[in-house]
Amino acid sequence: MIDAREDQAAGLRRLFRQTPPAVVAFCATGVHRAHNAILAAHRIAGQREKVLLLDEAAGDEALGDAFGLAPGPDLLQMLDGRLTLAELLQPVPGLFGRIPAAAAALALPLLDDARRACLIEAMRVLHRHAGFVLIHAGLESIDDPSPFVLAAPQRLLVAEASASGATQAYRAIKQLAAAGAGSLHVAVARAHGVADARNFFTSLQSLVRQHVGVPLIWLGEVERDDLAAGLTRSPSTAAAREAGAVFLRRLEGMNAWRAGAPG
Repeated sequence: MIDAREDQAAGLRRLFRQTPPAVVAFCATGVHRAHNAILAAHRIAGQREKVLLLDEAAGDEALGDAFGLAPGPDLLQMLDGRLTLAELLQPVPGLFGRIPAAAAALALPLLDDARRACLIEAMRVLHRHAGFVLIHAGLESIDDPSPFVLAAPQRLLVAEASASGATQAYRAIKQLAAAGAGSLHVAVARAHGVADARNFFTSLQSLVRQHVGVPLIWLGEVERDDLAAGLTRSPSTAAAREAGAVFLRRLEGMNAWRAGAPG
């Protein structure tokens, strides 16, 4: 005889069984970097993907104002048990939603095992509803990448095709390389057409190859190309969605990390 409780549990497992989401840490550069970051998130979402935006940028670099959202509670604040995930999630048209996570990114290496496990379990629940988890980092926080950024299987730089965009992109790449990051995808925003975007990427790639040594992977133009497809089929990120499950396992091993100690 089949136990009804066992049958119910099996049904729940089938309901929530899905390929883990692709997890991508990204930052944007240029005068219009908040707009560039939001546009990239919507382009990745497209018509089919649910994008969860974990916004660890702080202050003026956070995307809340650009989305027209009121200040909301941080992911860290759910640890006291007074907030639910539904109360944390800020709905954004076209995306699954945004969760502020600046405090959580700073505190994660300092949490005890029980609080870290609670935080990671909350993220695991959120992952069930997302096709992509985008971790948005500000340029200031890239100087000392957070555990979220370093644990992400993929990293994306949304570079504005401008002088400030190039300068900031080079700085971000140097900091990520110093922290032990490997290859980075690059998507170019606000270019004057395909040729301009390609030329911008080629110049940045040449500079980085000469002085930093980190491989850059062309993802395309933010306004025109299918960024989601590029992130999931790149030969450098084989089985990208399966690799997304690695993100949570890396965070679970944070007990050996110290605040301020890169990757």
